[in-house]
Formats: sequence, C-alpha cells, structure tokens
Amino acid sequence: MSRPTKANIVIDMEDVDKDDEMGIDATEDKTSRKKRSVVWKEFEIITNSGDMKARCNHCKHNLAYKKGGATTHLKRHLKLCTPRKATLVGKDKGPKQSLLSFDVTEGDEMLSIFKYDKGKVREELVKMFVVHEYPFQMVEHEFFTKFCRSLNPKYEPIKRQTLKHDCMKMYISEKESLKLALAGINKISLTSDLWTSNQSIGYMCLTGHFMDSEWKLQKRILNFCPLEPPHTGLAIADSITVRVLKENFEAKEKLHFGGKIFHVRCCAHILNLMVQDGLTEIRDVIENIRESVKYLKLSPSRLYKFNEIVKSLKLSTSKRLILDVPTRWNSTYAMLECALENKSVFSRYKERDYNYKWLPSDEDWKRAAEVSKFLEVINDVTKVFSGRKYPTSNLFLRQIWKVRKMLNDMSTDNRDFVKRMTLKMKEKFDKYWGECNLVMAIGAVLDPRYKMKLILYSFPKIYPADDFQRHIDDVRESLEFLYKEYLSVDSQINSSMSNATYDSNPSQAKKQKTDDFDEWVITNSDIIPGNKSEIDMYLDEGVYKPGNEEYEDFDALNWWKANSLKFRHLSKMARDILSIPITTVASESAFSAGGRVLDQYRSSLKPETV
Repeated sequence: MSRPTKANIVIDMEDVDKDDEMGIDATEDKTSRKKRSVVWKEFEIITNSGDMKARCNHCKHNLAYKKGGATTHLKRHLKLCTPRKATLVGKDKGPKQSLLSFDVTEGDEMLSIFKYDKGKVREELVKMFVVHEYPFQMVEHEFFTKFCRSLNPKYEPIKRQTLKHDCMKMYISEKESLKLALAGINKISLTSDLWTSNQSIGYMCLTGHFMDSEWKLQKRILNFCPLEPPHTGLAIADSITVRVLKENFEAKEKLHFGGKIFHVRCCAHILNLMVQDGLTEIRDVIENIRESVKYLKLSPSRLYKFNEIVKSLKLSTSKRLILDVPTRWNSTYAMLECALENKSVFSRYKERDYNYKWLPSDEDWKRAAEVSKFLEVINDVTKVFSGRKYPTSNLFLRQIWKVRKMLNDMSTDNRDFVKRMTLKMKEKFDKYWGECNLVMAIGAVLDPRYKMKLILYSFPKIYPADDFQRHIDDVRESLEFLYKEYLSVDSQINSSMSNATYDSNPSQAKKQKTDDFDEWVITNSDIIPGNKSEIDMYLDEGVYKPGNEEYEDFDALNWWKANSLKFRHLSKMARDILSIPITTVASESAFSAGGRVLDQYRSSLKPETV
C-alpha cells in the first residue's frame, strides 16, 4: 500500500471544508450524507411547484436550495429574521425587540415603548394590597395568578411572605420620605384614634395634619402602634405620646393659655355622646320600630305583602325599609325616616298579619317624628364636621350655634319626654363646650365671612348673660397674642421693619410742616394710622359676602391664599389655624358609637406588621 503524499493530504482537507460548507458529511457517501450545518435546525426542505426550497421555521420564508449547495445565504437570513430575534428576547442570544404600547394621557393616546419591569410590578402590587386592605394570601390564589398572566405572560407569582417583606420595605422607604417632607413644615396638628382587633389587641393611630406649600390640606399617618389597656379617652389623653408632648411644651414655655389650645376634644365624639343620651328617652319607641322592620325583612313573603300595600295606597315614597345598626345613630335616623314615611302601611299590614306584635301607637309615631327632626340637624352638623377636603375649624362655631339653638327651642316644649331628652343633651353640651373653645373661636374669626361678628352674635346666646363678655375678651386677647407670636418668629420681616424706622434716615425724622390741603384732608377724610396692625386692618374691614351659589362652597384657605400679600403675617397664622381638624375620626365612622375594628385579615397579622 502506498502512503499518501503531502499533496494528497492537502487535497483531502480542502474537500472536507467544501463538504462542510455545503452542509454534508465528508466521511460518508454523497448519496447518504447527513446535513451537518447548524442552519438546518432552523430550516426545512420543502417542494414548491416541483422546485426544492429551504423554508425558515420562524418567518416561513422560502429561500433557494440546491442539493449539496452552500448555506451562506441561509445563515445571512437567520441574522436578519425578525421573528427569530423576538424568540431570543430574554435568552441573551441576540438583540431584544421593544414592545410598543398606547398610553392614554388626559384623553390623548401616545405611542410609547413598553418594557416589563418586575420591580415595578411588585411595587404596584404592594400598593394595591395596602390601599384596598386585601389579605396577603390572595397573592397565592390560582385565579389571581391567571389574571395577572393574562395581562402579561411574563408575570412571575410571588409568595405571601415575599409580599409581606415588600410591604415592610415600602413602609421603611415611605417613612424616610415622610421625614424629609415634614422637615419643611413649621406647624402640625396631631389627632389620635383607637382601633381594636378581634384578638382584643388595641391600637392607637396617630395622624398629622398640615398645610403644604400649595395651601392644600394634607394628612399623614405618623404611627400605628399597640396600646395597652384600658382603651378609653382618658387613656389616650394620658398616653405617653400626649404626655411627653405636653411636658416638652411646658418646659419650653410654649403651652399657652393654660393648655386650652393644646388639646381639643373631638366634636363628632361629643355629638355622639349627646345623641346616645337623648335617644335613651325613646328607647321603647325605637325598639318597636326596629323589631317591626326586622320582622318584615326576615321574610320575603311579608316584605312582598308590605310592598303591595304601599302600591295600593299609591304612596309617593321610593324609600325601602332600612334596619339600623344600634351603635350607629345615623342608621337609626335613616330607619326612622323610612318608617315615618310608611307609617300608614304598618297599621294596614297589622290587619293582614295577626302575628305582627310591634305596631307603634299614634303617640309613638309623634315621638319618633320629633326625634327625627332633632337627628336631622345633628346629622347635617356631623357631616360638616367630618369633611376632609376643606378646613373645618372655621365652621365649628356656626354649626355648634345651630345645635345650641335647637336645644334652646326644645327646652321650651311642653312634652315631658322632650324636656327630659333636652336636659340630658344640654348636660353633655355644657360639660364639653361650657368653656369657650379658643382654637375654634379663632378659626371662626379667621373666616372672612364671619370675623368678630359671629362671636359678638352667638356668644350672648350660647353663654350666660354674666359670662359671655369674658369669653369674647378671651378670644380677642388670644387672637392678639398669637398674631404677635407670628410676628416675633418672622425674623426677616422684623429686620426689615427695624431698618425702615425714621432713626435710620435723619432727613425723614424732621417734622413736616402742614399746609391748607393737609388740614382739609384731616377734617374731611378717614385717616388710616401708619402703625395699624394687619389684624386690626382685617377686623375693621367689612365681612366678605360670597354669591348665593358660592356661599356653601366657599373655601377660606383660597381667600387667604389670594390675600397673602396683603396680610403677610396674618395669612401664615390663618393657614396654620385653619389646618386644625375638629374631629379625629373619618367620615364613615363619625356617626358610630362603637370603636373602629380591624377586619379578620388584619387582625390575624402580628402587631408590628399591622
């Protein structure tokens, strides 16, 4: 056997390279060689009209194919194939293609590039669970995961422990952001509220209320912590938070007026106590109406008969029977209103159902009607007090005057139950509002619609004849004191005022001679003193009278913002006083005699997580 020469070896290697370029195996016979090139993993051979073609598995495009031919053009196509590039996204095998989406901003559609952000998704997920108070377990629900994946197939499920960790992480981040935001706030008001859980754990929620640079009311929860029993109003007032604050103010000699403006009682809570005491005088009437409504609503057939009587009598009312919650007096008021509109139906129903035993008498209906009128006034006042998007401290005095006037009118009633009910409510009124609420009175003065006029009009009617003038003097004294305090802390204004004295300019210190015109002006015109304070100028001006349509929607903050250049110091004082809330509870719980309760999901969490 002859050995291959060097030239023969070279020739053999060139043949192998050529075979690999053509996608065939050089070690086998040409009739049975396999396609060894990597491109054939993404192409297939098809026959199109008798011609053989190479079809791309991604875009289904047909390219020229010749048995034993080269594959360079196939490789070139794979590099440019768009569907193939899309399949490589997320696999780090090539350039990624951006997805386009339409964002709707203020009604206009804008084309933007969408990029899936796992961190952003988890952040929004935390916000959703916190705001809507969903249980953490929901994140592991099967159909919740399916729903999220229908929105985006790239959604990756997380465990409830991960969600809890993300919540705590966001809490720490928001806490630091809040510290930075409060660093620029000069005055802040604090309110506290009690929560309880079904595990008998009490919590205290501490909320801060302040005005931002745009004159918008803001509130932020500063702390939500477990509170040791007893969970009473005295316990809150004596809690370490309030006690330490009060001691610090006393040490710095900032506890003005004997602490009268340091701690203000919740107005909604006081009204609740008044209403609950008053309703005890007609407890039997309310109980009869409550049992009547309960008896009808427990059976669809009974309710159907009742509605048939309503139709036969052709009553114009569209209100359905409402069963109240005993601890929520506004629901009792709604129940009484509906029952009074259908009182003729109850007697007709009694004729058809002999098992019905709670029909109120005519006298009971009269007593219920009288109480309903009283509750209507308290209901309207509580709604005003519970507002969160507008200042309420300036509205306190006028609303309390409405309650006092109603009690005065009821005290002259000849019916014994009205007198007894009025006496109980007046005792509560005098207990909590027998002394002037300085902060709320100042708030009324800083409302340009009232000023001192409302004080002078209402105080003689609220307080005894030998005492109302003392309260008026206290309000004016407190107003002057607070105004001077704002002047003293404004160093920039003080320095500019000191530089503007006549001593700094001897030429202006000379006494000017008066001529005939000056004498005529003094005799025939009102002279405004040059040293008149802003508070004197404000009070000497007439009250502001908005239009009839604007009166109820009038915002005192907007007025002070518009006049901040005219009253540079007084406007700062007004924005701080008007930002003080007069209730500590949210609107939905302002009518409740019971405490705020955590739901079963929140109660199952550890106190530090809550």
